[in-house]
Amino acid sequence: MAKKVSLSKRASIKLDKLLFRLQEEWSVEVKKEFVGKLDRAIEIISANPDAFPISNLQKGIHKCVVTKQTTIYYRVKSAEIQIITLFETRQSPKKLKKELK
Repeated sequence: MAKKVSLSKRASIKLDKLLFRLQEEWSVEVKKEFVGKLDRAIEIISANPDAFPISNLQKGIHKCVVTKQTTIYYRVKSAEIQIITLFETRQSPKKLKKELK
């Protein structure tokens, strides 16, 4: 049975900014393509939370690469799955460690 997937406040804000930037700097089509990939990744996470590896940055946090530029980090809880952050891989990894705390 699929688990409910929720976004943390941080993940929600980052997703909004990312979608805005994709549309403004690229195109509506690029944005739609990304949303399709993101939806598919969330479907897999919901149906099989352990499908993606545990991040080596923090215990209990899974890592799902959506595109080579964007990675989802999520935590599996008893009742749901929480997406902690969406991380753009062009940023410093030091920033990611702060976001996972």
